Amino acid sequence: MQYDVIVVGGGHAGCEAASAAARMGSKTLLLTMDMTKFASMSCNPAIGGVAKGQIVREIDALGGLTGIITDLTTIQFRMLNRSKGAAMWSPRAQCDKYRFSAEWRQRLENTNNLYIWQDSVVDILFDRSGDKVRVKGVKTQMGVVFEAKAVVLTAGTFLSGLMHCGRQSATGGRAGDAASFGVTESLQSVGIEVGRMKTGTPVRIDARTVNFEAIEPQYGDENPAKFSFSDQTEPVREQQPCFLVYTSKEVHDILREGFADSPLFNGTIQGIGPRYCPSIEDKLRTFADKEQHQLFLEPEGVTTNEYYLNGFSSSLPYDVQLRALHKIVGLEDAHIYRPGYAIEYDYFPPTQLRDSLESKVVENLYFAGQVNGTTGYEEAAAQGLIAGINAHRKTVGQSPVVLRRDEAYIGVLIDDLVTKGVDEPYRMFTSRAEYRILLRQDNADMRLTPLGYELGLISEKRYEKFNEKKSLLNSLISYTHQQSVKISEIQNYLISQNLAPISQGKKIFDLALRNDITLAALVEVLPKLKKFVTQNGITPEIIEEAEIEIKYSGYIEREKGVAEKLHRLENITIPANFDYAQMQSLTIEARQKLQKIRPTTIAQASRIPGVSPADINVLLMRFGR
Repeated sequence: MQYDVIVVGGGHAGCEAASAAARMGSKTLLLTMDMTKFASMSCNPAIGGVAKGQIVREIDALGGLTGIITDLTTIQFRMLNRSKGAAMWSPRAQCDKYRFSAEWRQRLENTNNLYIWQDSVVDILFDRSGDKVRVKGVKTQMGVVFEAKAVVLTAGTFLSGLMHCGRQSATGGRAGDAASFGVTESLQSVGIEVGRMKTGTPVRIDARTVNFEAIEPQYGDENPAKFSFSDQTEPVREQQPCFLVYTSKEVHDILREGFADSPLFNGTIQGIGPRYCPSIEDKLRTFADKEQHQLFLEPEGVTTNEYYLNGFSSSLPYDVQLRALHKIVGLEDAHIYRPGYAIEYDYFPPTQLRDSLESKVVENLYFAGQVNGTTGYEEAAAQGLIAGINAHRKTVGQSPVVLRRDEAYIGVLIDDLVTKGVDEPYRMFTSRAEYRILLRQDNADMRLTPLGYELGLISEKRYEKFNEKKSLLNSLISYTHQQSVKISEIQNYLISQNLAPISQGKKIFDLALRNDITLAALVEVLPKLKKFVTQNGITPEIIEEAEIEIKYSGYIEREKGVAEKLHRLENITIPANFDYAQMQSLTIEARQKLQKIRPTTIAQASRIPGVSPADINVLLMRFGR
């Protein structure tokens, strides 16, 4: 059977990849081992968080579905970091994990051009004629061969997956699901490098055995927002609380009793674990002097008693986990549905990829998600969306979509992966983005919706609404520049709020620049501004975004200037097959790194660890000036 694009794996990356390729016009096949677990939340039942929330809003702005499906299944919403600057605000939603998978299935099954096959892929098929190796299809465990012009591999933690709990080990992609074998060996046969990584998950607890009266609830926002910029969804109405619980010295002492049997410490686990989402035993070793750790008890859905103990990821023996758990206040009688465990899996160092996520070794083969050494649903979904877009575009002879670092967190993510590689599971943080004032969650639609429309992933109706919003935003900011406020119009408000008075009339823009005055407050205080807002149907969302643009206008212009300088280096290309060994004026380390990663531009070369500014000057002399 022949397809344009085949997507291997039905996780967050695979679902976004298959949906995008099909909606753009490719006849697409999505291969998954279990159709009841599309985009399964194998770990934490939540979407978003610091920097991750920005990624989801970018996915939505480009026309991906993660944001919409999150909104449809949200049971609690919080905007994190509200006390900090707007560049740090990050949306996060607790989701009903079972409805999340069901919504994805409903969307996929009703997508034109998209076909689904439940089976396990055991072999990647190649065309080795000529100088290049090209992918031509896959073979499944049932012996079925599917051919395609392009293949997107999004196998998650399933490739040679090995689960550990104490001294017990078992093969599997996650609890209850079989591992996948054959794909890694197939890729190695054509020269693709492979490594091992590790992740983990905590116990799942029966809510009927939790003493909720003894623990502290954590509620969602009073006025919750949502992820999607479209009008397909609304903010959650009835929210479920999460709860805070704490470890203690007694809990830590019990956990330490199991260290001798910990696969993390006794050499059983060879894979590299995530630094920023460590197991509880890792925390005890790293922060040995800390006698308490905060944990989050989070519901997995509305119709289930299953709760997730965030922060208690572990691969210690089951009995040790349970004894320690019962020393936590509120969990003294807790029954668990399953213990925590660690899982090792194969990944493929992402420096073997182009910035389109296509393999440098095998033409038309794309990689996305945890197989690239990342961790997190959001990072996976973003890669899947870009890989699906580019797989389609490659099959129809179009150039790939490559987002710049000043355009999107997704651009930062992919550039980091293919340029710097990974030595541990990669997780996105705001600190990784040098242009984070430009890359805010509130303006993701302004940055990326035009591209989503151009790609065919944003509907005409939604694009019209976007342009209407953009026009209203610009008109409001323009109005604040033009309209002056007399002292008499604002002074009483300033005095009533114990704010510094003004000595002369000012533009609304200048008042809104003040840290102690919000634009929303000015709308209520100034009749002419309120009339303008009301007559034009300007929403609170637009008012807030306009305020951010006003207050950060100086910083935004400065970052744009810096980004513009970098674009000049992005425009200086390096031939794909250039031999760096001939450039003796480069350091040996630079030659080795450049030869391995093969950057496409001077700018990308400048971000490779080990390539110094002096090396960049040498490259500029050769290719630039």
